[in-house]
Parts: sequence; structure tokens; C-alpha cells
Amino acid sequence: MAAPTLSAEQEALFRLIEDTREHVFVTGRAGTGKSTLLRHLLRKTSKQIAVCAPTGVAALNVEGQTIHSLFKLPIGLIADGDIDQNSATRKILGAIDTLVIDEISMVNADLMDAIDRSLRQARARRREPFGGVQVVMFGDPYQLAPVPPRGDEKRYIEDHYRSFWFFDAKVWAGENSSDGVLEMGRHGAELHIRELTEIHRQSDDGFKTMLNAVRYGRVTADIASTLNEMGARTPPEDVDNPILTLATRNDRVNAINAKHLAALPGKSQTAVAEVSGDFGRGDAYPADENLELKVGAQVMFLRNDSASGGEPPRWVNGTLGTVTRILGDSVRVEVGDEEHDVEPAVWEKHRYAYDSLSKKLSSEIAAEFTQFPLRLAWAVTIHKSQGQTYDRAVVDLGGGAFAAGQTYVALSRLTSLEGLYLARPLRPSDIRVDENVRRFMRAAWERQGHEMRVAATS
Repeated sequence: MAAPTLSAEQEALFRLIEDTREHVFVTGRAGTGKSTLLRHLLRKTSKQIAVCAPTGVAALNVEGQTIHSLFKLPIGLIADGDIDQNSATRKILGAIDTLVIDEISMVNADLMDAIDRSLRQARARRREPFGGVQVVMFGDPYQLAPVPPRGDEKRYIEDHYRSFWFFDAKVWAGENSSDGVLEMGRHGAELHIRELTEIHRQSDDGFKTMLNAVRYGRVTADIASTLNEMGARTPPEDVDNPILTLATRNDRVNAINAKHLAALPGKSQTAVAEVSGDFGRGDAYPADENLELKVGAQVMFLRNDSASGGEPPRWVNGTLGTVTRILGDSVRVEVGDEEHDVEPAVWEKHRYAYDSLSKKLSSEIAAEFTQFPLRLAWAVTIHKSQGQTYDRAVVDLGGGAFAAGQTYVALSRLTSLEGLYLARPLRPSDIRVDENVRRFMRAAWERQGHEMRVAATS
């Protein structure tokens, strides 16, 4: 599949990352091409890059490692505890020019500071933030938040940090004194925040405006009325192309999928995944370990078509289709007016190694997960819809959005307002924005505007 061409703002941002040593946070609204820029960076950079993410599935998507795996960090609060590093870990961390962190909004402040300490410790550059490594982060704090701390962890965070978000880590303020090296008040790492603004998912300016209002928590009565009036339509009864439901909770999604699967005639067949190596627990799997299907099942593709041979892809991650035949070693799926035989896909779990001869990082395969790249898709959780695009969907917020940004993620999956159906009207309590995110992003905009004014007059 041909690589997409970068927009002018994406290209400018790539050059900032590639041509400087600046720490950069790449953010932007849903559909602005953050993932496209990340993939381009990983393909085209001349630097020695290590890429990581806070969760196993997110790490798989960028062919990297989890943060805890790469840095060999303990699970849970790290605080000022010792960070044990063997020689192999020190060599890997010592060879990195640029560290890329995807889904950075899910990384908490304590983990961000542990990354800083680990790099300084491994590279024996203990006074320089991140040991001199350039840190490039991708994500949108308006969409995904870190898991809130509880109990003693919550009390520790409240005593030591302004908030549990990554942007309130001490490394940015020069206050990371957890190992007695960076002193209080010392100038911290300077973070350059760049927001992609050109939306590629939606074309209607009116709908973009509404999504912006939901993102920032500025929904007026008129916007709420328009969304609710459009969403109140009865979803079409399309047997050949059932509409997808985006729901807040797994139990609701599982119930919808099980109900529709049971209603289909015939006997179901189950494909069991093959797992080799240390792939982690089931929640780290990129697809169902036991995938139960029937002819007529609505499914979603979990991978881009890798066999298009330069032709337009037959499907991409998030494409919906209908199972028309189950052949054992393949599943025939109808997408639009065409049928395709889908074979099992292999997800590779990578880990970094250091080659002492070339003095370079290498990425090797540590484990493999083989399964059909499909998931039952009469319903999917809003969280798992992250990064995907749908022409139409039912948004089911159930008892209410329980996380900041959840409603925005759901609505911004849609390409147009015409594709929106609501299981119930939106309520004011569904529009949730974290006040710490508001504070951070407001300061970022003011600072970026100042930088642009200075550049224009210099």
C-alpha cells in the first residue's frame, strides 16, 4: 500500500523532529493525521529511534515495545524507588537518539519521570533531561486519559504533582529530584507543543465546528439541539449492512454481539489463535483469542490489507464487512459489492536489542500472535474505536460517559453528521473535559502564539 503524502503542516513538523534535538509533543483533533506522521517518521528518519507506548496493543500498532518492557520498569507507582538496569538495557537506552512515545496522554506523571531517570541513569548523563535523548510524543489529551490512581498511589500523586497527567511531570519543570540529581528549581526540559489542525476525516465545516465544541466542552444549546435532533432518527433496518453501535462498556458490546450472532441460522465455528513466545496476557492480545463466527456475521477488520501489491487496499483497519463463507483456513468476507478471502494475520511483538558490532539498535521479534484479523462488529467499545473512521454508527452512552473525552471520541469517529444515530439524547454530563487538560492546552496555545510572533519579527 502506497504511503500517504504528507500535508504541508505534517511535513514541517517532520522536519522539526528530524532536523533538531527538540522535545516535541504532537497533538491534534481526531482525524488530523497524527498516526500518518508517526508512521512517516519511523520510515524516513535517519536517527536511531526507539518507539514505545503505554499499552501492549498500542505498542503493537507502532511495532514497538511497551514503556515498561523497554525500560524494565516495575508495574504501579515507581516514585523514588530504585530502577534496576542490566547491561543489555543500559546499552539499548544508551544507543537511542530519539525516543518516540505513542498515546502519550495515557502516560502518567510518575511514569514520565521514571523514563527521564532511566535514561539519565543508563547514559551517565545525570544532569541532562532524558540523558540527552530527544523525546517525541504523539497523542491527544482530549481523547484518552491515564488510568486514575487510587489509594496510596493517589495520595502520593496528590502530594508530589499538580496532576497525574504526563505534562505535569517534574522533568518538564526541572524539579525531578527523586534521585538527588536534578535539583529543585533547575531549568527543566523544554517541550515544544505542535497541534495539527487540518482535519482529513470530516469535510463538513458545520460538523467540524460541533466536534470542536464537544472536544473543548463548549457545547451550546443550539449545538446540543442539532446533535440530538439528527441523532434521534431511527437507525435503518439494513439486514445486509447492519449499523454499528459504539458503546461505553464491554458488557454492553458483548451482549449486542452475542445477541446478533445467536440470531443467525447455522452453527458457529471458532478460530483459536496461535500464540508463540511471551506475548503477555489476554488483554494484550490484538484480536480475540477465540473468535466465534457464523455466516452472516458482521465483522470489523483489525489490520490494513497487506497483500494489495501496490493496488488500492481491499480493506483497512476499521472496515466493516459480512462473513459469507467459512473455509477453515480462510474466511470469505463481503466488503461493499466484493468478496475477499481473508487469511490469518500475524502480529509481531517486537523488542529492541543492541548490536555491538554496528553500534546500532535493532528490532527483533519476541513473540507472535496469529489469528484472523476480524472482530464481531455489531458493536464495539468507544475505546477500541479509537483511530478508526465510520460512515455511520449508533452512539450508545448508556448510563453516561464515565471518562473525559469519551463522547468526543465516539462522535469524531463519524465522517458526517448524517451518519449519527443516538441511543438516547446527549446530556450535559456526557460532555466531559479534564480541567488539567484545559489548563495545559490553554498555556500551550498562548506559548505557541508567542513563539510565532517572535519568529515573525526576528
